Amino acid sequence: MIPKIAITGPESTGKTTLTRQLAAHYQTLWVPEYARFYLMQLDRPYTSNDVITVAKGQAHWEDELAALSNYLLFCDTDLIVIKIWLQFKYNLVNEWIEIQLRDRRYAVHLLCNIDLPWSPDPLREHPNLKDRQLLYDLYKKELTALRAPFVEISGDEQARLQQAVGVVERLIKG
Repeated sequence: MIPKIAITGPESTGKTTLTRQLAAHYQTLWVPEYARFYLMQLDRPYTSNDVITVAKGQAHWEDELAALSNYLLFCDTDLIVIKIWLQFKYNLVNEWIEIQLRDRRYAVHLLCNIDLPWSPDPLREHPNLKDRQLLYDLYKKELTALRAPFVEISGDEQARLQQAVGVVERLIKG
């Protein structure tokens, strides 16, 4: 099985940019954020059932691309994002997501900090710094509870890329 690196964290923290940069740097595949694909096609407000559908779609895309990737796979979001989204918005826990979080393994999670400026987007919901900090803290708590290896990534776009490459290089060298 190839090493998978999950880029995780609250919305508007540079996950997609960092994922694309890392995939280009290592000339490998990356898994896009299924939520963006799914929600852009809805012609109604999303529901908690849609969030669960997003979780299953994200896992499916990840599995398909892992089978095609050459030696590393970068994942623009993971099921932790979806678990926290479901809990924060609907106060729900989903058993399928919990099982997947227990069974899916990543070589490392890159937890993107909230220190980038908020970037408005029709799919983003939490521009308030207090909410962003609360969400960031939930990510750290979840990663710790899962005993998942993670590194916090901060700074501007270039600093984040340098930090992430350093983490991946240590991972590759073992």
